[in-house]
Amino acid sequence: MSRAALLVLADGRFPAGGHAHSGGAEEAVKAGRITGAGDLEDFCRGRLHTAGLVAASLAAAAALGVPPTDLDAAADARTASPALRAAARRLGRQLTRAARAVWPSDELDALAREFPKGAHQPVVLGLTARAAGLGPADAAHCAAYESVSGPATATVRLLGLDPFDATRVLARLAPELDRVADAAVEAAARVRHDGCGALPAAGAPLLEIGGEVHAAWAVRLFAS
Repeated sequence: MSRAALLVLADGRFPAGGHAHSGGAEEAVKAGRITGAGDLEDFCRGRLHTAGLVAASLAAAAALGVPPTDLDAAADARTASPALRAAARRLGRQLTRAARAVWPSDELDALAREFPKGAHQPVVLGLTARAAGLGPADAAHCAAYESVSGPATATVRLLGLDPFDATRVLARLAPELDRVADAAVEAAARVRHDGCGALPAAGAPLLEIGGEVHAAWAVRLFAS
């Protein structure tokens, strides 16, 4: 296991396309739900315990070797918004391309053949972690962190928020992020015996609605 590989995978400069997505923050800013650092923290906390938990559990399960076709179907079932499903697959396709270039593996090659238009990003993330020699806890932490770092970074651009304030939000959420990752790993470990129904299905209806609203905009800074 290489902790350095985890740093590479979690680095915002890894060419997986995440910089083009706000994680729902753009729509929330326009709707007035995020106006400053306090609102951003509330938004990120809610996202971490819903979409972040689901993503982390899917990634951990993929890192454990659960069949990606099963996990992709589980991800579809947990994403009500067609716009967010499409965004997750676009991100998954880009991550697959990057991962195959950086950590070539037969499993990633098979995934690319099975899902030419992209599997859900957390599933790809888990297989990427596996190819990099990382474990389910690493995959879960990476997915959970991405669920909040994307909105925090986007809000700096959208609101002109002080980067120090945005980063302080992430630091304040770190203990909760650890707990979410731990819960995700525990859930993933149950999949082999109980099936994908053991994975969390925490819903975030406002994120889903916001995703559909955002997709209908004629002009936007971020893809989702």
